Amino acid sequence: MDPHVRDCVRSYTEDWAIVIRKYHKLGTGFNPNTLDKQKERQKGLPKQVFESDEAPDGNNYQDDQDDLKRRSMSIDDTPRGSWACSIFDLKNSLPDALLPNLLDRTPNEEIDRQNDDQRKSNRHKELFALHPSPDEEEPIERLSVPDVPKEHFGQRLLVKCLSLKFEIEIEPIFASLALYDVKEKKKISENFYFDLNSEQMKGLLRPHVPPAAITTLARSAIFSITYPSQDVFLVIKLEKVLQQGDIGECAEPYMIFKEADATKNKEKLEKLKSQADQFCQRLGKYRMPFAWTAIHLMNIVSSAGSLERDSTEVEISTGERKGSWSERRNSSIVGRRSLERTTSGDDACNLTSFRPATLTVTNFFKQEGDRLSDEDLYKFLADMRRPSSVLRRLRPITAQLKIDISPAPENPHYCLTPELLQVKLYPDSRVRPTREILEFPARDVYVPNTTYRNLLYIYPQSLNFANRQGSARNITVKVQFMYGEDPSNAMPVIFGKSSCSEFSKEAYTAVVYHNRSPDFHEEIKVKLPATLTDHHHLLFTFYHVSCQQKQNTPLETPVGYTWIPMLQNGRLKTGQFCLPVSLEKPPQAYSVLSPEVPLPGMKWVDNHKGVFNVEVVAVSSIHTQDPYLDKFFALVNALDEHMFPVRIGDMRIMENNLENELKSSISALNTSQLEPVVRFLHLLLDKLILLVVRPPVIAGQIVNLGQASFEAMASIINRLHKNLEGNHDQHGRNSLLASYIYYVFRLPNTYPNSSSPGPGGLGGSVHYATMARSAVRPASLNLNRSRSLSNSNPDISGTPTSPDDEVRSIIGSKAMDRSCNRMSSHTETSSFLQTLTGRLPTKKLFHEELALQWVVCSGSVRESALQQAWFFFELMVKSMVHHLYFNDKLDAPRKSRFPERFMDDIAALVSTIASDIVSRFQKDTEMVERLNTSLAFFLNDLLSVMDRGFVFSLIKSCYKQVSSKLYSLPNPSVLVSLRLDFLRIICSHEHYVTLNLPCSLLTPPASPSPSVSSATSQSSGFSTNVQDQKIANMFELSVPFRQQHYLAGLVLTELAVILDPDAEGLFGLHKKVINMVHNLLSSHDSDPRYSDPQIKARVAMLYLPLIGIIMETVPQLYDFTETHNQRGRPICIAPDDYESESGSMISQTVAMAIAGTSVPQLTRPGSFLLTSTSGRQHTTFSAESSRSLLICLLWVLKNADETVLQKWFTDLSVLQLNRLLDLLYLCVSCFEYKGKKVFERMNSLTFKKSKDMRAKLEEAILGSIGARQEMVRRSRGQLERSPSGSAFGSQENLRWRKDMTHWRQNTEKLDKSRADIEHEALIDGNLATEANLIILDTLEIVVQTVSVTESKESILGGVLKVLLHSMACNQSAVYLQHCFATQRALVSKFPELLFEEETEQCADLCLRLLRHCSSSISTIRSHASASLYLLMRQNFEIGNNFARVKMQVTMSLSSLVGTSQNFNEEFLRRSLKTILTYAEEDLELRETTFPDQVQDLVFNLHMILSDTVKMKEHQEDPEMLIDLMYRIAKGYQTSPDLRLTWLQNMAGKHSERSNHAEAAQCLVHSAALVAEYLSMLEDRKYLPVGCVTFQNISSNVLEESAVSDDVVSPDEEGICSGKYFTESGLVGLLEQAAASFSMAGMYEAVNEVYKVLIPVHEANRDAKKLSTIHGKLQEAFSKIVHQDGKRMFGTYFRVGFYGTKFGDLDEQEFVYKEPAITKLAEISHRLEGFYGERFGEDVVEVIKDSNPVDKCKLDPNKAYIQITYVEPYFDTYEMKDRITYFDKNYNLRRFMYCTPFTLDGRAHGELHEQFKRKTILTTSHAFPYIKTRVNVTHKEEIILTPIEVAIEDMQKKTQELAFATHQDPADPKMLQMVLQGSVGTTVNQGPLEVAQVFLSEIPSDPKLFRHHNKLRLCFKDFTKRCEDALRKNKSLIGPDQKEYQRELERNYHRLKEALQPLINRKIPQLYKAVLPVTCHRDSFSRMSLRKMDL
Repeated sequence: MDPHVRDCVRSYTEDWAIVIRKYHKLGTGFNPNTLDKQKERQKGLPKQVFESDEAPDGNNYQDDQDDLKRRSMSIDDTPRGSWACSIFDLKNSLPDALLPNLLDRTPNEEIDRQNDDQRKSNRHKELFALHPSPDEEEPIERLSVPDVPKEHFGQRLLVKCLSLKFEIEIEPIFASLALYDVKEKKKISENFYFDLNSEQMKGLLRPHVPPAAITTLARSAIFSITYPSQDVFLVIKLEKVLQQGDIGECAEPYMIFKEADATKNKEKLEKLKSQADQFCQRLGKYRMPFAWTAIHLMNIVSSAGSLERDSTEVEISTGERKGSWSERRNSSIVGRRSLERTTSGDDACNLTSFRPATLTVTNFFKQEGDRLSDEDLYKFLADMRRPSSVLRRLRPITAQLKIDISPAPENPHYCLTPELLQVKLYPDSRVRPTREILEFPARDVYVPNTTYRNLLYIYPQSLNFANRQGSARNITVKVQFMYGEDPSNAMPVIFGKSSCSEFSKEAYTAVVYHNRSPDFHEEIKVKLPATLTDHHHLLFTFYHVSCQQKQNTPLETPVGYTWIPMLQNGRLKTGQFCLPVSLEKPPQAYSVLSPEVPLPGMKWVDNHKGVFNVEVVAVSSIHTQDPYLDKFFALVNALDEHMFPVRIGDMRIMENNLENELKSSISALNTSQLEPVVRFLHLLLDKLILLVVRPPVIAGQIVNLGQASFEAMASIINRLHKNLEGNHDQHGRNSLLASYIYYVFRLPNTYPNSSSPGPGGLGGSVHYATMARSAVRPASLNLNRSRSLSNSNPDISGTPTSPDDEVRSIIGSKAMDRSCNRMSSHTETSSFLQTLTGRLPTKKLFHEELALQWVVCSGSVRESALQQAWFFFELMVKSMVHHLYFNDKLDAPRKSRFPERFMDDIAALVSTIASDIVSRFQKDTEMVERLNTSLAFFLNDLLSVMDRGFVFSLIKSCYKQVSSKLYSLPNPSVLVSLRLDFLRIICSHEHYVTLNLPCSLLTPPASPSPSVSSATSQSSGFSTNVQDQKIANMFELSVPFRQQHYLAGLVLTELAVILDPDAEGLFGLHKKVINMVHNLLSSHDSDPRYSDPQIKARVAMLYLPLIGIIMETVPQLYDFTETHNQRGRPICIAPDDYESESGSMISQTVAMAIAGTSVPQLTRPGSFLLTSTSGRQHTTFSAESSRSLLICLLWVLKNADETVLQKWFTDLSVLQLNRLLDLLYLCVSCFEYKGKKVFERMNSLTFKKSKDMRAKLEEAILGSIGARQEMVRRSRGQLERSPSGSAFGSQENLRWRKDMTHWRQNTEKLDKSRADIEHEALIDGNLATEANLIILDTLEIVVQTVSVTESKESILGGVLKVLLHSMACNQSAVYLQHCFATQRALVSKFPELLFEEETEQCADLCLRLLRHCSSSISTIRSHASASLYLLMRQNFEIGNNFARVKMQVTMSLSSLVGTSQNFNEEFLRRSLKTILTYAEEDLELRETTFPDQVQDLVFNLHMILSDTVKMKEHQEDPEMLIDLMYRIAKGYQTSPDLRLTWLQNMAGKHSERSNHAEAAQCLVHSAALVAEYLSMLEDRKYLPVGCVTFQNISSNVLEESAVSDDVVSPDEEGICSGKYFTESGLVGLLEQAAASFSMAGMYEAVNEVYKVLIPVHEANRDAKKLSTIHGKLQEAFSKIVHQDGKRMFGTYFRVGFYGTKFGDLDEQEFVYKEPAITKLAEISHRLEGFYGERFGEDVVEVIKDSNPVDKCKLDPNKAYIQITYVEPYFDTYEMKDRITYFDKNYNLRRFMYCTPFTLDGRAHGELHEQFKRKTILTTSHAFPYIKTRVNVTHKEEIILTPIEVAIEDMQKKTQELAFATHQDPADPKMLQMVLQGSVGTTVNQGPLEVAQVFLSEIPSDPKLFRHHNKLRLCFKDFTKRCEDALRKNKSLIGPDQKEYQRELERNYHRLKEALQPLINRKIPQLYKAVLPVTCHRDSFSRMSLRKMDL
């Protein structure tokens, strides 16, 4: 057997040797948090109960509210003083469960211990399982296991042929199917032959056809399409038995006859049948072309994809003859192109997921005899796609072919390969099989061969016998594959078609009737023998077939011969041939020559010209079909076999010339084509490696080919890298090469011809230990050996008889097993090692040789090796492992495993590569990134096989080079980023923890990085106690720490350096370095080896300095508290204080980190870190980075040893401890539970936007995108397409992975299922609970630490602050129980802390406890009420009076009630009851006043609660709500703090509803209240003297004066202690008031407010504040100027309520203030709607007039509302002061409305009987007030007689005229309107009528003289004004209005004349001094009839 064939076959069948590291999966590269395993680790989490999730749903809550509303309407069912009902309610409610032993006196230590035990039980072990991994692209340390090398398939289609039926059935029809690509003009699959004839039809051919083999009966086939496109057609060709007549004649009956007419044409059909029968008998073995059709594949696939049914029926037909073949077909298919599915194919065609379709093809075209070639077919197909296809004009053959098309299943049963081998899962060989059809891909496919395939396809194309003498018309070609020249030497290797034998010795082409130069369309498939000789050839014999039966004519007459030798110079001969045809049989020994050679004495057709065109194509994994590869393999094999001379091509190479030839053939490999290089990649690399390891002996000399092979490998690898971009993984590793190393590569054996490489078939498994420690936990790796299902030894059974048998026996009984038959499913134990025998020493060790070649190479070779360093590194590592395994060295001590020389080479190599990285990172970014990761992975691998100390020294040397370069760089971030990647990959080693020596103590070791001998036993390591060495060393990056824990030291140093705010230009790397730490910790967290808490504590020790580092960053962390409460975070220290501290903690470390050494003397180089200028500018970290850092901190705090932490806390300064507390405070906010509602609401889009923006920003900062990300992107771009079909990697979305990874949480929010949201909330709840419990644990440790020190006050305050903050956040019930327990312990240990120092905190605590007392969850309530009770008790015990707690609880309740939205009084009532119960059961204090005081307090709280409940009922009625609040505030007149609280609540409510004026009034009242008490407390001249000072702002303020007898004195304990009762509090209130006034547009009031403020600021010399104030004043006054005439304040209405339904409101009258320009209809609609909803629409009635209401006439079951518009009313003397619009709208207490009436009861009458009633209302307070409706307290009425009414009307009209005349700028429209109304003729009841009624005669009653005279004077004035107006109008009008003006003037004169006599008549009596006139300031109203109504 040919050695090359043997090698190929062996390469396809040999077992692989795979190295698997036993614990590799535990490295961070496989961190379950970043993989999808996280879900599994989250199983079984308890559901945490959160109040926010339990909140009642809006709807049912609302219903209760409505019931309440209907039930009670009155403000107060019982007067405020009535305790009875409230106490009754309270006594009857149920308490919550009491906590056992709460009142026992237990020692504090005992309490702490119990709390501790409870906290520690049922905790979640793995913190990181609850935390989503940070959002990064593929983690850099993840190396994916390469794909298993396997046979290439494109997308696979299953085509089943179901039936073929013609209109007439007279003879058998034979069909074949194949795929064609029109665009590429290429046939893209072999033919699939199928036979759907009935048994009867087949019977006609019985004599000619041997019995059919089952393999030829297939009716279904699997096609593979690598490059699907719109141009692929499925072409179906039909043939029939040869008969006399051309194709058209033979097809005629099929076109004429219809099945339906069978009876009619019975005789004709019978005749046709008998003819057919004859032809079958005689010419049964020949065929003729008959018909064809084609299906446009993509249409079917896409339409099937978009149809809704499971399987689609597609009709393809043209119906009648003229039918629209193309249109009909398209309408059914094209219109349905589904756009959803796209993949990387051409034009996005996807075949993997469409719905199966059943096609019925109804039309065939008859074949044209002269158009059979493929060229013609492509023309037809291209034409078919056009709408006006030529084919439509052809007459079709109607038939019905049914086929199913569907995506091929994953592993179909009963499947045969193209070689007819059975694919595994072939249960029964009698079942009709499915054939796999070989693909001829449209373009090159680059996949290495992995299976044996050796096929030849022969395509006879055309023959030209036009110039041949003699009769040769019906021509067929017989094709045979011969192994000799005798006719009997034809080999049975030609595959049968359908329904025939499997193989045959000959094949015939179809006959075209009477054609001397026919075209052929046959495909003849041949199975090539494994070994070819010079005698193998193809023989073509041409026959003339006589169709007619004549006497003496033979059936076939040979008319020519030609042939093709198979081998030429040892290479397979394929391609396009144009052969001459000989007329007679070729002579002896012809087969060695080609027919082109003119043999003597032979006759040729047409003078030896080429007349026969034929194409031969080979598909073979044996023949490379590339001259360069052939030559190389031939030479190498010749060396193996020692067979000289070697014949290659026309050359004979002698042994002496061999070396040069070999070298030149190696370098010529570069010139070979890429496709064969890839196909034979495995073999090629194997051979090159063999040449390195086993230098050949040529002519007795050993020839060293190491260098040549190394170069060749480097160039091949680079070529692959450049040309196969799409095949790279994220690290730029080509997947073909990676799988070669992982699976295929193994150390070659060094003796030629040994049966199988490696010892004894290299079975079994190898354990090799990475760190040999004691046997307790063997840290060993598995070298997983894979074994195939049959022995890989070729000498199986007996002696093979021929090379083919040999191949068969090698491929062996393996039925084609597609499931990687080369990996065994089990690993045996190490006992197997003993059975490995026959170890063979290799001459050279591959890894040593490789290292050597690499170190010595230079120039372009070195460059290309660097480009693909990963390949050589991985080869080297695998070679090292194999070497250790073969030589039993896996258990040898690390130090003696490899020779010095090799280690030196490695060191040199690493060092030069590091210097390359450092020197070239700016120029060749992409290459350096790849090189950097390759080097890191290499060192990571070395940690598993070499001495740890040695590898550490390599790492150190790399670090040194980088660090020395960093000095000189202006912008170090790129290099630091590379170093981070490098470190991260090294730290991803699965034994990272062990490598850090977690067990040894910090004693300075002898060598800087010692190798640990295997003697140190691991088990003892974990049990040693920490001796009390200087604890700080463990918490700082001290030299001992960094020497001992080498890698951890590097990681933390990187973190410290990058996070250091002074580190210039590194802030772009924050996220990267934080992710590195996060990733390490989360992988330790999930590592089963460290699940034991003690071991985890050891691991945590490696990270203790992290706490310090994070404390340093407090000012830079993202402020999570901002979103939470406006207070911001409680930074206890100003940034400057940070400066002083930071010196000690980091500078030295930074310096060391930069130096990369552990020499501490280095000073910090100025060039790298700028010294910080004063006032450091911190760049804040992103929220995401901060969150990651904090979770790392919590992990360390959770897992570190508590005693160690406690010792360290003891050493910390107060400043540092406070900083730690700040951190914890921040953690509380950071991990707060968001709540289910938020998860549902979270808007994915905004999230994505901000993420994208940040990504882009980071990119901009870090300069160019990292080349690696580019890589990742490119490798993905090929795989992941966006729906539009463009690759994701477009520049639009720089880091598109963002949307693919972590933010999945948000991007897919849109379609998250209910369950997902539930799951997310569950995780988040557990994380929040666990995080807060860790914080609580830490607080406990801090408390224990400081309770013994003197500085405890400041720190305990901080502890309390964190505790309170955590109570304020959204917490789970579980956490709150522990939190309250801790709080109770804290208060009982340090009572004075709360009650003396931290008074603010005490108030806060009361508020928090009360809030939780009203929780809906009973356990939270029991704990909160217990805490509250104990708080009172402790306060009482300290001072026998608990005024402070009382007051603060009362205040808390008020503010809680005022602010909280979903506050439930029912729950709070239960808690109050619980507190009462405690008081009753408290035996110790039974005798004191305590229980009574508690009872008082509780009842008072309950009272407030009840009021509050009422407020809640009136939530919808703003006026009522404010009234209630007002009333509650009034109730607190004696307790200033609470009154203040309620005033502020009111202000808040007003602001919400944009009643800014009212809000401002509330604030002014608050300020006045504060001023009152301040003036009692301290006498400062510049402060306002109580509320008097404020009366300019509002006259109402005086009600705040503290003059009544029950005023509390502000000195009393706990009174006025709130933050507002201070000067700054007062200033704050006033500033707010000014702001509100300003918003209300009342700028004059702003001025008044500032008048009070200015003296205060002047006294404090606060120029900055003063300048602000004056700026604001200037603004206010300029607004007054600008807005003149445009200002609007309120509109006022009188509203009266009548009817018992209104409860308290019955018969009450109010003035309502509504926003400016409110219409009567609006308020009427609002009130009617509101009360209608409350009492029912039909019950409420609005009284439409403003007359006094008579109660008796009203229906008692209805509710009446009377609404009247009122205007502010001023007496004449008031008008003198109220000048501006503001004056007339501020401080209003009197309002007026008018009611017209007549004496007989009608509202309106004639002029002389029209009276008018003016009603003047006085309110209890002036508007604006602290509420928007004020009670009416006083009412008076004025009645005007008709003449007085007339006077008022005339005065009004005159005023209007005057205004319109003098308006500036003039408004002609307005003017004309007023004029028209005054002088127009049509005005009834106009001026003239008035004058005629009242002035025509002097009244008889002297009382009316005055009125008469007044009216007369009014008219005088009126006419004068009319004249002025006319004059003005004249000046304004244009020419078009001249006539109008004249008309007006005429009217005016008419009016004037009519009035003249009336106006001029004076009353003589008035002009005599009849009465002495007394001045009366109200003279106008003196004479009127006055009716007072009080």
